[in-house]
Amino acid sequence: MEGQSHYFIADETLEDREETFTYYLGATKVRLTSNTGMFSPGHVDAATDLLLRELPPLSGTFLDLGCGYGVIGTALGKANPELAVTMADVNERALRYAKGNGEANGVAAKTICSDCFESIEGAFDSITLNPPIHAGKEVIFAMYEGSLAHLNQGGSLYIVMQKKHGAESSLKKLKELFGEVETLYKKKGYYVIRATKL
Repeated sequence: MEGQSHYFIADETLEDREETFTYYLGATKVRLTSNTGMFSPGHVDAATDLLLRELPPLSGTFLDLGCGYGVIGTALGKANPELAVTMADVNERALRYAKGNGEANGVAAKTICSDCFESIEGAFDSITLNPPIHAGKEVIFAMYEGSLAHLNQGGSLYIVMQKKHGAESSLKKLKELFGEVETLYKKKGYYVIRATKL
């Protein structure tokens, strides 16, 4: 879309409007810095907050896919120092902030600039995704397929999506791909879904 800037596209022409704020995940206090050209600057959006609060305890290797400025990876890594966190995004500007936010909160996360799974190697025990709705269904479904390929056996993909943004078609697609799919939360138009590779 010419003339428009989207958070999932790296755009270095944007003016700086840096904001630092505090987010609490349970008793874990996280300080986060964001800027323009990133999804949900200056605050944690409702869907990401919901996903974080509905996640079961995670262990092993973890990928925050489409991490933006690193809310999920930083919060989970700080709450659980044993978790091996990787954060990936196509937006290099956001990824620099994800790296900085991890470091500022004592989280030793690996950061990877990657268009979907293009530059991501290996497999993970868990992956989270707040799908980039404006990227379109084709991109989102490719993220689901890539997640399946990059999960260990028994590993799970966790997504959050609103009904109006296509949660039900996502649920259908995930059921086609994964061995086990369950809805962890379904209220007020929001779905939190776990898809497990059996």
